[in-house]
Amino acid sequence: MGEPVDEQQRAAEQFAGHRVRLRAVAYRMLGSLPEAEDAVQDTWIRLARSGAGEIDNLGGWLTTVVVRVCLNQLKSRSVRREDPVGAHVPDPVVSYGGEPTPEDEALLADAVGLALSVVLDTLGPGERVAFVLHDLFGFAFDEIAVITGRSPAAARQLASRARRRVTARATAPDAGLPAQRQVVDAFFAAARRGDFDGLVALLDPEVVLRADGGTANPRATALVRGPAAVAGRAMMFANPAAQLRPAVVNGAAGVLITLDGRPISLIGFTVAGGRIVEIDSITDPGRLRTLV
Repeated sequence: MGEPVDEQQRAAEQFAGHRVRLRAVAYRMLGSLPEAEDAVQDTWIRLARSGAGEIDNLGGWLTTVVVRVCLNQLKSRSVRREDPVGAHVPDPVVSYGGEPTPEDEALLADAVGLALSVVLDTLGPGERVAFVLHDLFGFAFDEIAVITGRSPAAARQLASRARRRVTARATAPDAGLPAQRQVVDAFFAAARRGDFDGLVALLDPEVVLRADGGTANPRATALVRGPAAVAGRAMMFANPAAQLRPAVVNGAAGVLITLDGRPISLIGFTVAGGRIVEIDSITDPGRLRTLV
């Protein structure tokens, strides 16, 4: 027989108090909002089967379960992933003008725009788990060791290795959305008037453009480096009939592009030193439906 109804209800109420934090951890682990939601749901199913009344430290138990679920997902993903290397753009958290919800704020509590999420996607499963838990959520290495089944020294080494890669590759955006927005607006204005030199002037010498069309639209997927190449692509795909809707993408300036009311691209920008360092674009129709 299963648990009495009141026990199941009590477990559900207790789980609800941890759900936002668990989703934030899973999102940082996986970089995918649907997969993070699945990991949280899987954690709830395991709690419902185990019974909350038998668990002394419910928060610790839930965190351990969701991290292990995510770790299995990452290991599976590293084997089966078909995305072109370097062109995949993780799911962003998007808002349009209004204040973010408390749940979105939790997801973005330690965000550094999409730049951090992109670099996290390049880490091995163990590195990612150790870095996310320690550097983003403040877990001690002793705690990480218990959760992951590694020694504290091994967890520390994994986090350190991941931190070096993040520091080397992730770019922190300029503070202040208005300043970022001014650069982004100038970028689109230059693209629409065909001002190649104006575009190049707005781009960092090491600028990177990732266009993720997904498996449904592989021809739209590209990894472009350098101001001239990025400016040329921007001019090639500039559409005067498209509408631009300002958005906040992972806490930084972004744009939703629509054509005849249909979303065709969601773009996040990383602006540093007054220039665009990274452009991350999602054109996959299926993902756009879930994100906008």
